[in-house]
Amino acid sequence: MKHSLLLRFGTVITILFILALSGMISSMIIAETAEGYAAAINQAGTLRMQSYRIASSLVHGNPNGNRPDNRSRLLVDEYNQRIHSPRIHDVLAKGAGDEVNNTYHRVESQWRRLMLPNLNNYLMMTETLDSTARVTKKIEISRQTYLSLVDGFVDDIHSFVEALEIEAEQKNEQLRLIQIILLSFTFLVALVSLYLTKISVLNPLRNLLACAKAVRHGDFSVRSRFLSEDELGQLSHAFNLMADNLSVIYSDLEDRVEEKTQDLEQSNRTLELLYSTTKRLSDSSLNEQVLIAVIHDIEALLGVSNGTICLGQPGDHQAYRYASTRNQDILLNDHKDGQCAMCLGDGETHRFQTCDPTTGKRINIFSTPIRDKAQYYGILMVELQTSQELEDWQARLLETVASHIGLAISVTQQDIQNRKMSLMEERSVIARELHDSIAQSLSYLKIQVARLEKALNDDLPKEDVLQISSVLRSALNGAYRQLRELLTTFRLRVTDANLGRLINQTVDEFTNRSGIPIEFINTLGNCQFTPNAEIHIIQIIREALSNVIRHANATEARVSMDCDHQGLVTVNIEDNGIGIDGEGDMMQHYGLPIMKERAEHLGGELRINESPIGGTQINLVFTIADISNRESQRLFTEQLKDA
Repeated sequence: MKHSLLLRFGTVITILFILALSGMISSMIIAETAEGYAAAINQAGTLRMQSYRIASSLVHGNPNGNRPDNRSRLLVDEYNQRIHSPRIHDVLAKGAGDEVNNTYHRVESQWRRLMLPNLNNYLMMTETLDSTARVTKKIEISRQTYLSLVDGFVDDIHSFVEALEIEAEQKNEQLRLIQIILLSFTFLVALVSLYLTKISVLNPLRNLLACAKAVRHGDFSVRSRFLSEDELGQLSHAFNLMADNLSVIYSDLEDRVEEKTQDLEQSNRTLELLYSTTKRLSDSSLNEQVLIAVIHDIEALLGVSNGTICLGQPGDHQAYRYASTRNQDILLNDHKDGQCAMCLGDGETHRFQTCDPTTGKRINIFSTPIRDKAQYYGILMVELQTSQELEDWQARLLETVASHIGLAISVTQQDIQNRKMSLMEERSVIARELHDSIAQSLSYLKIQVARLEKALNDDLPKEDVLQISSVLRSALNGAYRQLRELLTTFRLRVTDANLGRLINQTVDEFTNRSGIPIEFINTLGNCQFTPNAEIHIIQIIREALSNVIRHANATEARVSMDCDHQGLVTVNIEDNGIGIDGEGDMMQHYGLPIMKERAEHLGGELRINESPIGGTQINLVFTIADISNRESQRLFTEQLKDA
């Protein structure tokens, strides 16, 4: 702390205070010692005048005789008082100089030993009544003696006065000198303090301010050059340390920003490649051109060359070269088995070296499997330069692209499988429809034909033969109608439009055919149905409307469909006809069981009720969830898979 600025400035202030205090104390002391000199000088000056007044009184006191008057004695007494006045003795008691003491003692001694006895003798003789010549002569001698001594005595008094004046002037001169010295020291200390302030405070502060401005503008190379041990020096040390830390932090931040920027660029390129790969694989069917475009994207992003996609399994002796940007197969014609094993590996990402078949140079191959989950489809290979090494993110990106290709292959195969299942399901539906309607009609016709043959062989009456023939005609017409409706149903492209639109077309068809106004109320909303379920629903509605036209004698009909938020579907077909009398056409008897079987296939229930508008109401209720979860549907799907 000995270099502390506070200590320095405290020292300077203390010195200034001491100088000021010294000036005041010395002024007080000198003023105290000089006090009374003016009064002493004045009192001493009166002694000179008093000496001449005594002389004048001696000369002019009693001009007509030798008797003195009372005035001379009064002057002598006054003189004694003046020469021993306290004004003079106070100055002498304060320690006056030797010259003042000597001159005073000399005056006082002359007055006491010489002047006063002579005057006392003179006054005593003048006060006697003896006027003899001897006495007169002595009086005269005494007066003449005083008169002769008075000038020298006054000179001594003058010397005393002059000594007092000189000593008083010397004290004033001492006070002036002390003031000048103290002012000089004060001025010197002020100059030194200003210099120290400039050197120790202003310059370091200006330097620190300049450094702070530079740091504020991002220049962390500046350092303070005032590194003393005082407070500002310590502040400079702290600033330099802060600048060092900031420089390190800033440099680290710049490195991190650069690193993050590179990471972002890398992520952007990665996402761009993944996006383009996904878009190419999803926008069109998987083929060689699409995969070659994907390989070109990989080559452009990663800086590799000659990408190849081979289909095969680990352990295969021959793989299928599906797509490649290399004109010539990299595998040598000899040692094909070894080359395939080298490319396919053990189903994991690996690297190996081989020779270019055209140049004979060694090239590095990066091979990564193409698979979806546990299903292995093949490999994706890229060629690297001799000194080129893939970074980890590039290897991971190639693995990701390969997994996308594997997923695309898996989706393509799944789509093909779904198409096969849909085709087989459609064939199954057609077969069942034919079996449920046409086959039963043909069986019925076969029975009627047998009756007809039996009637002819038995020579039954013509009326019985005609009745059987009429039944055959009616059954044949019914079979023809069912075949036509089935053909109409199968011609419907149930996957090209929604169910509501297809039913609306069906309602329009029956309205135009029968002339009966049929209202259609559709509140299915966004409920979705499978194609098989749509066929069943359409067939139930067509069968019901056909019964309305042929048997109900109705003047109006209504079809309504509703699906609530829980997937409960309700289908109503109702009319204002005569209702079901229990003695309908045999074909109608066949139709109702078939409709109920269709309802069971949907997982629902078909009920026949009396319509609120007077005729018959066919009510179908099922849930969408039951359609896909039905046991028959699951068995059918398993059968298709096994097939």
